[in-house]
Amino acid sequence: MPYYIYRVTPVGPIRQLAKISQFEVFKEASNEAKRLRRETGLAAGELIKTIFADNELQADELLNEPRGEEPMTGEDY
Repeated sequence: MPYYIYRVTPVGPIRQLAKISQFEVFKEASNEAKRLRRETGLAAGELIKTIFADNELQADELLNEPRGEEPMTGEDY
């Protein structure tokens, strides 16, 4: 399965997804995503995301899935 790199732009309650590239090797995808984050002028709220998926449709679906809240460390009572 390939690794896809997307630019994710929040537009109201939805996310606009723009595929930038894809790689077969994680290290190459990771290095490119890090380079893009450093060198691309991202607007407020925009992200560069790497996603591992069977195809572009699955990558889009995974990136649009709502995620749970971040866990709060030290407050697990």
